[in-house]
Amino acid sequence: MNHETYRHDGEHHHCHDEDGKDRDEHSATLGRVTVVRKSCAMTTLTDSAPRCVVEALRGERHSRPKADTTSGAGLRAILEDGIYEVLGADQLAQPLVVRASSLRNIAPTSDIALSPLSRVRGILVNHILRLLSIGAEVSSPFDDALEAWRLEVGTSELVDYIERLDGDDRARLSTDVTAHSITLMRSLGSVPSRWLPRSAVRATQHLSAGRVQLRDLVDLMVGTTSSDLANVALVDVTTSPLGEGAERSMRYHALVQTLRTSVVPLRTSAFSTATGEMWSLDVDSELLMRSANEVLSTIEHLWSQR
Repeated sequence: MNHETYRHDGEHHHCHDEDGKDRDEHSATLGRVTVVRKSCAMTTLTDSAPRCVVEALRGERHSRPKADTTSGAGLRAILEDGIYEVLGADQLAQPLVVRASSLRNIAPTSDIALSPLSRVRGILVNHILRLLSIGAEVSSPFDDALEAWRLEVGTSELVDYIERLDGDDRARLSTDVTAHSITLMRSLGSVPSRWLPRSAVRATQHLSAGRVQLRDLVDLMVGTTSSDLANVALVDVTTSPLGEGAERSMRYHALVQTLRTSVVPLRTSAFSTATGEMWSLDVDSELLMRSANEVLSTIEHLWSQR
């Protein structure tokens, strides 16, 4: 694992709207909601932590590599060949669908993160991220996020689930969402509009004549693919502690973005509102190839379960 993790245990600071002063450091820990045991033995700690997530996203302009516009075609060919080795010429009634969660949860799990309360918490915190990314003021995280969610989806099974909660459970959910949102609000910083922030960016890539679909959802994306330099940064926000599954998801986001645009992104990151920890990886050919192999392994697993 070649990501770096940065800690900042002192007082939170407001982040500056800056591009030229962006730091090369890749991760920040700015606070903690719940106490967890760190499981990443190869994490590197450094004293020179950026003060917020935004400062860690794109690094200094002079250190960015040239935009890679050629690797995407090779990765697609590798995936096509690998899929044929697994599926042969068989026709499928329904396509095999791969998501970031497919890579996180390759084996069956009873993870508490899959419970309805945890799913609702994650959705609401991500709506706070979407509000913050457009500069909206958040005064009551739970109520503001719930209202934004209702406006987006109207009614749904999970929205109805919240409505059915009794007073105590709803209060606990509100407290939990607020705690995670405060960590996010303190840590994110102001996202400059010139960075072209986009939230909840969906993508679908069809492979093997549609027999396989790679589906993805990136919580926050900044930068443009039209620059001569690598420019796009991807951010995944989770309410769970970061682990190996989060790193696989980071690589997957970068792979799908490369296939979608034919331009390799600069950096892919994950931020945990449970721990205030941020991981970030510079995207290169080794990372993308590793993700392609992980996708092929996941397809083989999904195929064996049919």
